[in-house]
Amino acid sequence: MPFDIASVRGLFPALGDGWIYLDPQTGMQIPDSVASAVSTGFRSLPVVAGSRSPQARAAAETIENARRAVADLLGADPAGVVLGSSRAALMSALADALPLSAWLNRNIVLSRSDDEAVLTPALTGAARHGTQVRWAEIDVEDGTLPTWQFADIIDDRTSLVAVTLASSVNGAITDIGPIAGHARAARARLLVDATTAAPYVPLSMDELGADAVLVSAERWGGPRVAALVFADPEQLGSLVRVSMNPKAAGAARLEPEPLPGALLAGLIASIEYLAGLDQAAAGTRRERITASMDATFEYVHRLLYYLVNSLSHLSNVRVIGPDVHRVPVVSFVVEGVPATEVCVRLSDNGIAALAEVPSRALGSIGVDEIGGAVTVGLSPYSTPYEVDQLVRVLGSFG
Repeated sequence: MPFDIASVRGLFPALGDGWIYLDPQTGMQIPDSVASAVSTGFRSLPVVAGSRSPQARAAAETIENARRAVADLLGADPAGVVLGSSRAALMSALADALPLSAWLNRNIVLSRSDDEAVLTPALTGAARHGTQVRWAEIDVEDGTLPTWQFADIIDDRTSLVAVTLASSVNGAITDIGPIAGHARAARARLLVDATTAAPYVPLSMDELGADAVLVSAERWGGPRVAALVFADPEQLGSLVRVSMNPKAAGAARLEPEPLPGALLAGLIASIEYLAGLDQAAAGTRRERITASMDATFEYVHRLLYYLVNSLSHLSNVRVIGPDVHRVPVVSFVVEGVPATEVCVRLSDNGIAALAEVPSRALGSIGVDEIGGAVTVGLSPYSTPYEVDQLVRVLGSFG
C-alpha cells in the first residue's frame, strides 16, 4: 500500500498554519494523539508513583507501559529501558553511574559527528577523572565518519565508545558493525545515539550490536523525553545508583527523579503514532513499528533524493556530501550568503530551517569560515511541494 501522505498530514493540527517545517532537529511537529495524551495525563496523573492511591498506581503503570513502548521501538527488553528528561540528562546520569574503574587509567572514544548532548557530559566525566579522550574524525569531503580509524583508537584501555548512528547535520549514516566489533574485542561499552535515525528507520538492538542505545522522542513527534536502552539489563547492576530513591532497582537506579506521568503518556502515544504510519501494518506493536518505519523510509528517501538533486542543480548552492548514504537531513551553503541571512529569507517565505547548528562536524568541515551552513530535514509529513518552495527561495539568491 502506498504511503498515505494526506492521512499522515491530517494527524498534525499545526500544519494548518501554512508554514513549511524543515527543522525536525529542534523537534518534529506534535500529532494530535500525542497532545491529547499529554493533556489527559496532566489531568489524571498529577502525582508520581509511590503511594497506593489510584493516581499513584496509574502513574506506576504508565512508567512500565512507557518502558514497554520504547522496548518495542528498539526490539529490546523493557527491563533495560532507562527514562530521562533529555539525552544530556541521561548521559550525565551514565557518566555519574560508571564505576571509577571505567575512568581511572582508561580512555574513552568520542566522534566529531556526535551531538553536544552526548559529548558534553562525556567530556565532563573524563575531565573530572583525568581520563584520556580519543576522537574519531569525520571525512571533511563529505561529512561521513570513516570506520577504519576505530581500529587504531580503540584499545584494551578503552572503557567507552560513543558514536551516532546518523548525523544530525547531514544525515550521514554510520556503519556501526565494524565499530561494535572493535569495542567488543576491547571489552569496551558501546553507546549508539540513534536519535536522528529513529524517526525514519526501524531500529534493532541486536542488529546494532550496541551495549546501550540513546533516543529522544521529540525527534519523532513525542514530548521532550529520552530513553537510554541497555541490551543486557543485567549491566545496570554494575553501575552506581544515581537515583535519589535508595530503594530504586533495575532501570530506575539510573533515573535521578521520576518523570511526570503526562509526558510518559505522550511518549507512549508517540510510539503508537509511529506504529500507525503504515495503515496496512498489522501484528504486534513491534511488527507494526517495523512495517511503518520501512514504509516511512521508502517515502522520505524518495523525497530526499528529490531534495538533494534539486539543491545540486542550483549553481549557488553546495550540498555537503551530496552522495552519502543518509537519513533525510541535509546541510548546504549558499555561495556568498551567510546561513543566518538565508534562514531569514526562508522564514520570510514561511519556511522553517536551521542556521549555525552547534556542530563539531560542520566546524571540522570549515563551513563556519564562510558564513555557516543551513540545515534542513524532512519529516513523514513533508511533501514535494514543500521541497519545491525551498528550492524556489534558494534560487532567488544571486
